[in-house]
Amino acid sequence: MAAHFENILFVIPARGGSKGIPGKNIKELAGKILIHYSIELARHFVSDEHICVSTDDKKIIEAVESINLKVPFVRPDHLATDSAGSYEVLLHAVEYYKSKGINYEIMVLLQPTSPFRRREQVKDALLQYTAQIDMVVSVEKSYWNPYYNLFEEDSNGYLKLSKSSSIRRRQDCPDVYSYNGAIYIVNIKSLMMNPLYKFEKVKKFEMDRLSSIDLDSPIDWEWAEYLLNTNRIKFT
Repeated sequence: MAAHFENILFVIPARGGSKGIPGKNIKELAGKILIHYSIELARHFVSDEHICVSTDDKKIIEAVESINLKVPFVRPDHLATDSAGSYEVLLHAVEYYKSKGINYEIMVLLQPTSPFRRREQVKDALLQYTAQIDMVVSVEKSYWNPYYNLFEEDSNGYLKLSKSSSIRRRQDCPDVYSYNGAIYIVNIKSLMMNPLYKFEKVKKFEMDRLSSIDLDSPIDWEWAEYLLNTNRIKFT
């Protein structure tokens, strides 16, 4: 582990009550439990005491501990509902370690639903981080563009471009990006003051479409299995 990667807490949030893909965090993808992909990735950067799986679910705890990672706490009931926000979940993890006398400076958030992010991508995102910014976040360049093919309804119910523009060709539009949910490198001082969506000093880390895949629905899962079974995805 390089010196630049010290004093980092890796957080893997995994609530039990998934609706899009029931039980997805402990569902097997190509013979491996989904959450294990994220744990194994985190282990390339830090030792186990710096990896926090935040969960409310006994089956997820069993799945995590089956590969010898201790779950530090059971997420409180008020943070295990559909309405519980990720901000409160992350703050809870930070406060837990503070109560143990451990004060991390950086949090790496790895959502289990992004199993195709690669080790070198996390490393490169970490190398982009500095203490002067709020966050480095992974993105995918978006085909859908508010200057060209994204529309909103006006007060009369008619569709208008989201951004008024005279652009007529997609290739002339400025690039726009969407968060892909794979990697968040968070300044914990910033997190203690604001939720992620209020961060102002945010740098992008661009990822390709395949490594950006987020498993949110059954069709996403089928697509991921197809890519794995046909060797379109290779892990490093």
